[in-house]
Amino acid sequence: MATAMELQKNKLIALREQLESVAATGEESAAVVELDQSKVGRLSRMDAMQAQAMAQASGQRRTALLREIEAALKRIDNGDFGICQGCEEAINPKRLEVDPTVRLCIDCASNAE
Repeated sequence: MATAMELQKNKLIALREQLESVAATGEESAAVVELDQSKVGRLSRMDAMQAQAMAQASGQRRTALLREIEAALKRIDNGDFGICQGCEEAINPKRLEVDPTVRLCIDCASNAE
């Protein structure tokens, strides 16, 4: 039977693989929009530019989440996973179940906001 730490690690690895897979397919949407009006009408070009901006923002969020996942996996390997980086107390396991990348307990997270 897997320990809670192993389950969290497997969850993080699966999430990382899923994000990397989505990133590979999402790069096409973030490509440069062609500005030749003879090929695309003005409204279509504006729609394409909006879709491009949304794809770029989504890519930035994916990149940030991938960094958080890598940091959480490093904390697991270092034995620091589940320890608040603010007060050094244990983070509630239910909080880690919801988001295994969290670095702060609920009190420290509330104080940081």
